[in-house]
Amino acid sequence: YNQWTQFEEFPHFMSGVQKVEQLSDSRLRWVAEIGGVKREWEADILEQVPDQEVAWAASEGATNAGAVRFEDLGGGQTRVHLSLDYEPEGLVEKAGDALGVIGRTAEKDLERFKAFIEDEGYASGAWRGAIATAGHTGTPDTDDAAASRGDSGKAGISKKAAAAGLGLAAAGVAAIASATGKDSDSGAATTAVPDDAPFDPATPIGVEAGDLHRGDPSTPVAPDARTGVVDPTEGQSGTESRL
Repeated sequence: YNQWTQFEEFPHFMSGVQKVEQLSDSRLRWVAEIGGVKREWEADILEQVPDQEVAWAASEGATNAGAVRFEDLGGGQTRVHLSLDYEPEGLVEKAGDALGVIGRTAEKDLERFKAFIEDEGYASGAWRGAIATAGHTGTPDTDDAAASRGDSGKAGISKKAAAAGLGLAAAGVAAIASATGKDSDSGAATTAVPDDAPFDPATPIGVEAGDLHRGDPSTPVAPDARTGVVDPTEGQSGTESRL
C-alpha cells in the first residue's frame, strides 16, 4: 500500500503509463500510451484508506474510474485487487477492448508491481493520509467519471505507431468478424473472441508499434517524499495479484 501511494513512480511498473503528476493529495494528472494511442486525463481520488484502498474517477480527459484494494493474508503476504472501468473512443481503442488488451495489460502490470515490491524489499516512500468524498460508496465506475465525458483526452497518435495502430484496428475488426456467426436455431448473431491469447505488454502491439513504456523494476526510485488503469475503454476489468 505504501508503495502504491507513490503515484509518480507508476511508470516503473505500468507498461503504458508515461507520466503521473501529483497535483495535490487528491488529484493526479496522467499521460499514457497503449497501442500507439496517447491519452491524457486528470483524476480525483474519491477514497483513500491506509493499508486498504485507493479509489478514483477521472474528472477530465479520458473517461475511467476504479479502485485498488489491499488485503493482508498474514505470513507476509498481501492480495492486491484492481477494478477498472473505462470507455473506449475510436476504432483502435474499441478493437483493443474487444481483444481484451486492457485487461491483459492490467494483469501484467500487477505482476510487475509484485516483482517491483519483492525485488526492492521496501517501499520507496509512503503517504498515510486518508481521503473521503461525501456521497461516495462502493467501487467507482464511469458514471462517477461523468464529468470527463465528451472530453476525449487524446494527445494524438505517435508518428512511429500511427500505421501500426491502424493495423491493430484492422486486425481487431478482422478477428471480431471471423469470430461472428449465426446461431442455426435462433438466427441471432454470436461473437466469441478468445480471452486467453498470449499477450505481453512489453512487446509492441502490431507491426513495429513500438513506443510502449516497458517499465523497469530495477530502476532506482527516490527513498523519500510522496512522488508519485489503464487506457480508458468501455467495459470492466478486474484482476488480482498475490504478493
